[in-house]
Amino acid sequence: MNIRKYQQEDEQQWLQCRVLSFLNTSYFDNVYNKKEQYKNPNIELVAEIANKVVALLDIEILKNNNNVQFAMLWHLAVLPSYQKQGIATALLQKAERLLKHENISLIEAWTRDDKFVNEWYLKRGFKLTSSYLHVYLEGTECCDVKFVDKPKMKAQAVFAHYVGKNKTEIKQKYKRVHDCNCYQKNLLF
Repeated sequence: MNIRKYQQEDEQQWLQCRVLSFLNTSYFDNVYNKKEQYKNPNIELVAEIANKVVALLDIEILKNNNNVQFAMLWHLAVLPSYQKQGIATALLQKAERLLKHENISLIEAWTRDDKFVNEWYLKRGFKLTSSYLHVYLEGTECCDVKFVDKPKMKAQAVFAHYVGKNKTEIKQKYKRVHDCNCYQKNLLF
């Protein structure tokens, strides 16, 4: 396995890897047809085997409200047939070395409620710091949502963030609701 920097010619394989990796997760419909371009300094890595991209990691360096830099882990994905072989961990370790070299001491990652993903973060030293809900409303669930003030326009699907305290009520009311969890890891120097 070779871990290297992402290159523009990797885009199609990157997209395919991400889609296939997310297919059997709660992010199954979070599909991109073009790779994001970052405004800030970043780390974009791919793992390849026999010239095939089998995994990817994207981190962007951001600043918090106190103007302190931290690393936002935007994407981490491994093709299903290559999972549970340590590839995601190898990508993370490579990224951590690069971040330490840049004196970045905090990585933040957001993920939904897939048990195996949350356990993966915890086993690698991340701590759960906060969460909110991703709420999908479809069909008749949209009837009680009043946000469109246009004649002859009716919502058929809505994606919303719920940051209130009544998570149980929201989970009972709507069919598709996911916890969106924030994990942070301090990189000790």
